[in-house]
Amino acid sequence: MDKKYDFRKTEQEMQALWEKEGIYRYRNGREKKVFSIDTPPPTVSGSLHIGHVFSYTQAEMIARFKRMQGYDVFYPFGFDDNGLPTERLVERDGGFHAADMPRSQFREKCMETIESYEADFRKMWQSLGFSVDWSLQYRTVSGLTAKISQRAFLDLVRQKKAYMKESPVLWCTQCRTSIAQAELEMKERETTFNYLEFQAGEEKLLVATTRPELLYGCVCVFVNPEDERYRRLAGKMAKVPLYGFEVPILTEEEASMEKGTGAVMCATYGDTADVGWCEKHGLAYREVIRPDGRIAEHVPVIGGMKVKQARAAIIEALEQAGALARREELTHLVAVHERCGTDVEIIPSNQWYIDVLSQKQRFLDAADEINWHPAYMKSRYRSWVENLKWDWCISRQRYFGVPFPVWYCKNCKKPVFAEADQLPVNPMEELPGKKCSCGCEEFLPETAVFDTWATSSVTPLINARYGESDDRSREILPMGMRHQAHEIIRTWAFYTIVRSLYHTGSIPWRDIMISGFVLAKPGEKISKSKNNAASSPMQLIETHSADCIRYWTAGARLGTDTFFSEEELKVSKRFLNKLYNAAKFAGMHLEDYRPDCGETVRLLPPDLWILERVKEASGEAAAFLEEYETGLARKKVDELFWEDFCDYYIEIVKERLYQPEKHGEAERRGAQHALYHSLLGILKLYAVYIPHMTEYIYQSCFRGFEGAVSIHQLLWQQEKADELLLEFGGHLKETIGRVRKEKTEKQMSMKEAIPELVITCPGKLRKLYKQSETDIRACTNAAAIIFRS
Repeated sequence: MDKKYDFRKTEQEMQALWEKEGIYRYRNGREKKVFSIDTPPPTVSGSLHIGHVFSYTQAEMIARFKRMQGYDVFYPFGFDDNGLPTERLVERDGGFHAADMPRSQFREKCMETIESYEADFRKMWQSLGFSVDWSLQYRTVSGLTAKISQRAFLDLVRQKKAYMKESPVLWCTQCRTSIAQAELEMKERETTFNYLEFQAGEEKLLVATTRPELLYGCVCVFVNPEDERYRRLAGKMAKVPLYGFEVPILTEEEASMEKGTGAVMCATYGDTADVGWCEKHGLAYREVIRPDGRIAEHVPVIGGMKVKQARAAIIEALEQAGALARREELTHLVAVHERCGTDVEIIPSNQWYIDVLSQKQRFLDAADEINWHPAYMKSRYRSWVENLKWDWCISRQRYFGVPFPVWYCKNCKKPVFAEADQLPVNPMEELPGKKCSCGCEEFLPETAVFDTWATSSVTPLINARYGESDDRSREILPMGMRHQAHEIIRTWAFYTIVRSLYHTGSIPWRDIMISGFVLAKPGEKISKSKNNAASSPMQLIETHSADCIRYWTAGARLGTDTFFSEEELKVSKRFLNKLYNAAKFAGMHLEDYRPDCGETVRLLPPDLWILERVKEASGEAAAFLEEYETGLARKKVDELFWEDFCDYYIEIVKERLYQPEKHGEAERRGAQHALYHSLLGILKLYAVYIPHMTEYIYQSCFRGFEGAVSIHQLLWQQEKADELLLEFGGHLKETIGRVRKEKTEKQMSMKEAIPELVITCPGKLRKLYKQSETDIRACTNAAAIIFRS
């Protein structure tokens, strides 16, 4: 071992060794049971940050753990590089808009951009020492992924689970596309409650609204049938202020009597309540807001304006007409598009959907078939499913994504779907190669692309090469584990469960591991969009080492948010320094040791105890890792290493190692045996956390005897520890600890002799203590030892 550990050189050398030897290559389950991992393909929408390192590394530790439990680990990596997030990145980096150039040209620019980002992403994950089988890498923009996505879509069409309809849809006027309910965020907005004077016969009817710009789209005024204030008006007509047309006054049980005046303006469309009421009462659509976010030109007073400009203009016009009774300042929650923060509108549009509303109970039942880690995360999933109001809209009016394999007959407008052997197909560049059932041979291509979640929701199918000649569904499905962050339970977790149930009839994975966020400050997560990370992951790795960062990531409980600052890495550095020095000490005393030399070895009780402690800690850590608690498992390993191995065992046997002439050569060999095997056991436990340093120490001290090319090919101990030896070790630690404490209180040197040490111990431990007397005397510098029961 080098005198000083050089992580910059060593980490690269260890990574090269793993690559050369194919240590992490998936073996197709030929010799071992398979454990498959559904890894989140990071969205190519900006630079990675410490939050990604935090969650992905926790999951990578599970991959290493499972491998050292004897599994053939299927551990792929993907990149989610199509769809709106990537488009926005390319537009931002390039300073142009997709709509301003031909699709083919924009696609080329997208491909150029993602190649660069993905190369950086992969370099970072490799620099962290990820035990990924990179031959399994996939991209959601690739031809194979497009083929599988299109095949899965056609499967849903056949099942009548995917359908097209023209209806009100959530719409982002900034991104100019439909969006799904899961892409909404609620933001507080300052606005006004405007009390407008409608005319109901001879009476004035006050109606309060926050959306006066939708006044031209008013189709009804609703009142609650129990509201005595308005019973006489139910069934009559009301004249809309400023525009003068009349709308009916109808009763609706959902109309709130407490909000505003109790008389509610229903406009097409102000919110989801308007959508539901219009459908329930058969109310016609009146166009106000266009897909580009402007008011339709035919709308008097405000036609052609943007929404906020139109709101101010119509309020002014209402005031001038004497139709605005009063205004109240208000802070309320508004639905915005999570990708860009723009207020979401609802407009009619022809879109493709996947039916989820009719199967809500099925999706709720599936949650109970999956093991949620932490368990409380299941309630977030259930709450989302229970409150779904829309089917999943999967079509996007964008440019860079997987195309729908659909054309429309120019004559009868009927959709014509691609055949299986045509996939992947781009309908804007290819023809269906067949006639429509009506006999027409002219077609219009579908120009929308799949929502990015519509492709990433089938990552288990992509990994399984679903429907291909080398389909490995039987090998890896359901997958052993999915890991992800908690904010995408409503999207990635839910959508994947939906697709897996529809396509395979089964859950997508047995376990789901859900990580927390890394926070920049209270309540604010570190994110690409906020650009609030102080240092990039590569800067942190180059400055502090991959193992240093990795050790830190295991510090938090699963699912909990944590803060990060570089100050916190001091703990990691102190640990790495301690481990390296402990290994150097051991290496120095093992230079003449050969595990299989056949020499006489006498193991004393302290030697037997530390070996049993390694077994015990291995079992404790494994139990936590089976529950995906990397932090709690690490705590158990830390206790073994810092306290038992360093603070006590090494100090107990130090003289025996240095002075065999005093203690006996066989006794020294016993200490060497225990030192060798306990350190190797500790290294195996830490290998899931700090793979580089543990590998380096293994290569330097153990490979020649153990035979395995890498420490990551060894297995953890799975034996039950001897309870009597553990009890003895605990008692011995307490005894030595009290001696140290008394010396400290009396300001004595730890090396200072004491004339007599009286040890009170249970009778069952007396023999073990007597056999350890020389070690105890050497450790405490006691001239005489007296044992009492």
